[in-house]
Amino acid sequence: MTSPRYPVLNIDEVEEQNSSDGVYWRGFYKSLTPWMEANGGAVCVNFSRLPPGCVGCPFHYHMVDDEVFYILSGTGVLRYGDQLIPIRPGDTISCPAGSRIAHQIANTGNEDLVYLGIGANSSNEVCCYPDSNKVMVRSLKTVGTLTETDYMNGEPEYPLILDMAKKLSNARE
Repeated sequence: MTSPRYPVLNIDEVEEQNSSDGVYWRGFYKSLTPWMEANGGAVCVNFSRLPPGCVGCPFHYHMVDDEVFYILSGTGVLRYGDQLIPIRPGDTISCPAGSRIAHQIANTGNEDLVYLGIGANSSNEVCCYPDSNKVMVRSLKTVGTLTETDYMNGEPEYPLILDMAKKLSNARE
């Protein structure tokens, strides 16, 4: 959606999206920066709303994209690594990429928890979910689990490049 005022977009012009998946995994958001994304910008801002007793996303950390959250209204908790930290209006939460410290926000109050989520939406993002051992690779458009293996596992004994080089050499003769 593009505002008729181009880079200016009022929150009333944006349709709220539902990101709910069950009773407790419930949240709603509005993307406030479609103009930025459509024109090569690197920063995204979402207006997010969590109903009481709900969590918006799994416990996760980012390898590439920093995230910042600014609490507008309501109360809740931030799970940050092994800590549980109460949050309230006016709090700013900083989650630096690459720290491998996972984060998650839950609404523990009696009214909606409303906040801004600010960060990049980089195409090379890798996001890790320690509670479920999932990994998201944005460039592959895939969320899944990894199985540890030896570096050379599955590689042919005779490397394919040598076979290709031999065929190229034979074709030149």
